[in-house]
Amino acid sequence: MKAAIVFEKGEIPQYADFPDPEVQDNEQLIYVKAASIKHLDRARASGKHYSTANEEHKPTVVGSDGAGLLEDGSKVYFFSKKGTVAEKAVADKKMIVPVPEGLDFSIASALPNAVMGSAMGLKFKTQLKEGETVLINGATGVTGKIAVQVAKLYGAKKIIVTGRNEDALKSLHELGADEVISLKLDDEDFKQRIKDIHHQTPIDVVLDYIWGHSVELLLSAIKGDGNFSHKTRLVSVGGMSGDTIQLSSQILRGTDLQISGSGLGSWSPEEFRLLLTEIIPEMFQAAADGKLKMETENVDLKDIKTIWENEIPNRKRLVVLI
Repeated sequence: MKAAIVFEKGEIPQYADFPDPEVQDNEQLIYVKAASIKHLDRARASGKHYSTANEEHKPTVVGSDGAGLLEDGSKVYFFSKKGTVAEKAVADKKMIVPVPEGLDFSIASALPNAVMGSAMGLKFKTQLKEGETVLINGATGVTGKIAVQVAKLYGAKKIIVTGRNEDALKSLHELGADEVISLKLDDEDFKQRIKDIHHQTPIDVVLDYIWGHSVELLLSAIKGDGNFSHKTRLVSVGGMSGDTIQLSSQILRGTDLQISGSGLGSWSPEEFRLLLTEIIPEMFQAAADGKLKMETENVDLKDIKTIWENEIPNRKRLVVLI
């Protein structure tokens, strides 16, 4: 079969022949039609992701999920640790999710990863309640745009978003954002905007995609003053602006604050089961019904080497069609 293969750690994937996957008793063969390329896939291919730290590298098919057809013609989405950017793949039967007929393979392959961090963070880490106020920090990327829509679907009454791209920020109003704040503001102006909002409509949940300095400013802005403070639950989904922050112990002592993370390794087995059986099917149906919008940039498998390191325009998810 043809596949996108990393022959040596750190190299760009090549379009080449690869042996058909062997199907174990607990697995099903899938004829892949589309597979999205994410930061995770690039990091794993380069050997820089924490999940590859103890792996001995050998020629490997890239990709961690995809969409395609079972042998009986059923349309499915699937996870697989054995590579997905190939004409054929295998997946554990428990890692396969039905796809509605009205949803195309491109969106079906790209949507689950985009909704995972926000949906799991809002549902399990922060336990978002209907009518609460949500601030999404770094909302102009692919996953941030999806997070705005997921928060709205989960009942958020007010959604505040931050980002650096002014045009992308304005477009978030169409997806459900109520208020936008530019990360290009100077520190004091940014903190004052957060303080004013927090005073008028206390922020219940912060869903953060970028970490770094902006989170330091956010936490400083909602810091309590010694009186009873409003409880804010912050969940980290990404770290595009840096992996570390400076956190004053005074903020923790003076503020009713909960900090957690939403990502691989932070979810319980039961939460992951619900992701597959409830959350992803719910999001697929929302997309099929036009209630959840996502844009993709589709390319052909044979062009994998050319496009692997390209910057995808307009904040779309790169999808390889097979």
